[in-house]
Amino acid sequence: MESIIHRSYHGPIQAVILDWAGTAVDYGSMAPTAVFMHLLASQRIQITVEDVRSGMGLMKKDHLKTILARERVAEMWTAIHGHPPTDRDVDQLFRSFVTMQLEVLKEYADPIPGLFKVLDDLRAQGIRIGSTTGYIRSMMDVLAPEAKARGYAPDCIICPDEVPAGRPYPWMCFKNAMDLGIFPMQSMIKVGDTLPDIAEGLNAGMWTVGVSLTGNLLGLSETDVRALAPEELEAARLKVASQLYGAGAHYVIDGIWDLPEALEDIQSRVSHGEHPLISD
Repeated sequence: MESIIHRSYHGPIQAVILDWAGTAVDYGSMAPTAVFMHLLASQRIQITVEDVRSGMGLMKKDHLKTILARERVAEMWTAIHGHPPTDRDVDQLFRSFVTMQLEVLKEYADPIPGLFKVLDDLRAQGIRIGSTTGYIRSMMDVLAPEAKARGYAPDCIICPDEVPAGRPYPWMCFKNAMDLGIFPMQSMIKVGDTLPDIAEGLNAGMWTVGVSLTGNLLGLSETDVRALAPEELEAARLKVASQLYGAGAHYVIDGIWDLPEALEDIQSRVSHGEHPLISD
């Protein structure tokens, strides 16, 4: 009979791993949306914003596959091209997508309000800042310097083409832990705005915090969010929170500005020996 030993960790939170678009920068996670729509339009396929956002958070090639696999999109492709989308079609489209995405990424590097204060607070506590993303390295080589010029530079950036697979696999989080020298995984918090973000963190054995108002699941700009009537805002908040909690998030916050409160509660639970993957 096998025995499983669960070792309790009672120490401090050591690292926070942030997603990029929709969590730390690019309010509303807008950068990939227009590009995917334009890309498919070049193939005479008219997709919707809902189609695009269905795969958000995944490595961008997997994101493209998710869009093409949607029943309505696959039917349109077959009607126009005479066959369902093939791996060769995906490869050709992805090459075009990369070129198009690189051309616009600099426009989507603005930090989300509240980010800098939160990072200052975290670093004052000795907490390291890592990051994972659905963008491949060539895209981050454009976005990261632009974000740094605007004041945001995490301690670690790991892309899905630098590990065996992107989200929902945990490899990017593990690579962050290795590069930052952090152990155990339950001393780390994953923060993101998509369901794959939450799955990534849970699969890595981390605490997870979902972001509701600034990310992909709501998909609105800061201006549009501010324009919502109070009852519309609350309905939107509850709808997105339901999806994130349904994916397993331990906490859901409106935006990065609310992270300190969630972190304080997580720290209390960790200090009492709670593990993110073991419930009472």
